[in-house]
Amino acid sequence: MPDPPAVEGFSKLDLGKIAETAEHLEARVRARFPERGLDRVAVQLVRLVVGAAADVKEIARPRWWLRIAIGVLVLVILALFVIGAVIAFQDAGSDIADLRSFDWLAITESAVNDLVFGGITLFFLLSIERRHKRTLALAALHRLRSFAHVIDMHQLTKDPERMAGRASETSESPAVDLTPDQLGRYLDYCSELLSIIGKVAAVYAEATNDNQVLATVNEIETLTVGLSRKIWQKITILHVTSGGPPPTPVTSAA
Repeated sequence: MPDPPAVEGFSKLDLGKIAETAEHLEARVRARFPERGLDRVAVQLVRLVVGAAADVKEIARPRWWLRIAIGVLVLVILALFVIGAVIAFQDAGSDIADLRSFDWLAITESAVNDLVFGGITLFFLLSIERRHKRTLALAALHRLRSFAHVIDMHQLTKDPERMAGRASETSESPAVDLTPDQLGRYLDYCSELLSIIGKVAAVYAEATNDNQVLATVNEIETLTVGLSRKIWQKITILHVTSGGPPPTPVTSAA
């Protein structure tokens, strides 16, 4: 049975739509928490999404000048190899019939070595473009991974159990200056920020099929899901301590 055709507009992630979602989230965070620093994190995330659009376009763009230069070098290497082989046999001339088995073994070994080193050179030249794109993608993904940890730091001290007075306070304890509803919104926004990071990372996986890039994207998605799960555990504890029903982990629109 043939696969059903992909619905137009839903076959791949759209960075433009992700940017719109990030901008809307930034506006929501700024409206509810204008003085807590999380709004600046949301602004930076919008910049990362916009920058990702340029990065993905640059990664997907073919380097024709590089491909032409590599093609010329490959032809030159092959031509030199053929010319060298022809000259070697011409110099041998009638002496070929006098060559012994040991002599042929040395010639074969030399030819194999030349082929091996020539193959390594060709592989290096043909992989230059792929390695260049990999470097660009990994640098961008490293920024996303670091930013995910920045978001985690913003929710690190938001302990819902302190709302119920279960934790003993010290002089160094963080101030409890959020209501349960505000804390729930704060944690939910952090979860949404992490979700957007995971979606942006997935876009890089669509731009290249490099195994190292795909592995890094999977690591970032695993990281953001793990951090978001930890946040939702806090939200669940918050609802329990506040006397409400456990929440469903679906991002809100408020």
